[in-house]
Amino acid sequence: MSISYAMQTGVSGLRANSTAVGRISENIANANTDGYRRSFVQMVTTSTLSDSAGISPSGVRAAQGADVKTGGAVRATGNSTDLAIGGSGFFVVSKEPNETDESAFMLTRAGSFLPDENGDLRNAAGYYLTGFPYDQTRSLGVIDRNQFGDLKTVNLGSLSQTGSPTEQMTVSGNIPAQQTGLAEAGEPFLSSAEYYSPLGEAERLQFSWQPTTTPSQWTLRMSGSDGASYGNITVDFHDSGPLAGAPLAYSAATSTATAPAAFAFDPATGTATLTVDNGTEPQVIEVQLGAPDEHTGMTQFAGDYSALKIGADGAESGVLVRTEIDEKGDVYGVFNNGSRKPLYNIPLAEVANPDGLLAGDGNAYALSRSSGKFSLNQASAGSAGSLTAGALESSNVEIAQELTDLISTQRAYSSNAKIVTTVDEMLDETMRLKR
Repeated sequence: MSISYAMQTGVSGLRANSTAVGRISENIANANTDGYRRSFVQMVTTSTLSDSAGISPSGVRAAQGADVKTGGAVRATGNSTDLAIGGSGFFVVSKEPNETDESAFMLTRAGSFLPDENGDLRNAAGYYLTGFPYDQTRSLGVIDRNQFGDLKTVNLGSLSQTGSPTEQMTVSGNIPAQQTGLAEAGEPFLSSAEYYSPLGEAERLQFSWQPTTTPSQWTLRMSGSDGASYGNITVDFHDSGPLAGAPLAYSAATSTATAPAAFAFDPATGTATLTVDNGTEPQVIEVQLGAPDEHTGMTQFAGDYSALKIGADGAESGVLVRTEIDEKGDVYGVFNNGSRKPLYNIPLAEVANPDGLLAGDGNAYALSRSSGKFSLNQASAGSAGSLTAGALESSNVEIAQELTDLISTQRAYSSNAKIVTTVDEMLDETMRLKR
């Protein structure tokens, strides 16, 4: 019986080492596959029940695994939608865009994403990248990071940004103190500020600062770009003390607007309220010049006149010209109107045991019982890795190590083959003893 046991052991060695050669060949073939994780074989001793003589025949089997935890080197590509993960985590992808079946989602480290004909980001294996979409308020809203249901395919197609009207405007700058208190009032200082209508059209508001013959006193006139006047106000500034240069008081506010346009002013806050006749429902804009006794808005100091610095909300309508992705996974759209808006957040899926994931087609992995539960975490937060745009993660295969393993496995295979041939000769010799 020992001879037959030896035959079985040699055959098991052939089988196990042939499996090992298969894994090594896969690793070498995918040495340049982005995000690939090397697979390997561990030899495990096997045995059967002991025979009547107490001899326990043993052999070997191949236990297959994958080194998913170890990352590969990151290399720059220059393509803004190529993504590499530095640290823990996986991209969540689907075979179809905007997938609704949670069992169809896969995990991958292959970040070679490019827009398809519909603008959906898809990698070279045909998987679509998913993320959490931002709403119009630039918020992700309430999302569940323990399931895939809130994910949408990241689309960078012909996006457009609807215009939003200006509601608030802040004005700051300096007017020259030496121009006031002269025998004859000088020429006014003119500036304009851009704001946006409800239709996203850029319009301008005119400011005229007229020095008076009274020291540190000015008359401010506001009008539209068409010359239509809204109103006037007298502004006095502090000329000494710690509040020198700050507004002292606002007075003599007068509306010159033609209805339905209107003008009002709050002297306690230094805020003008303009009603602009640019639609069926007039647009209301609050213009903050700076509260009395504060240096937060307009000031008056000796020197040169400085052009007004304007801060205004609202936006002009525009179309997407490029995208930017930061280390937190936020995808920003840059529009031709100069605005920058968050579009998606790309989460990173983390599992308790990455090596327990099931390898699938296209360098993607499926969840399994041994991989544990998953969570969709924000990149660069907690244990999740960071994202690098314009780069790809290379395979974690070391060619030198694979070639060394290939030689070692080939020798082991040849040695097991020698066992089989030797046992075959011994069996043949045994059979000849009966002749």
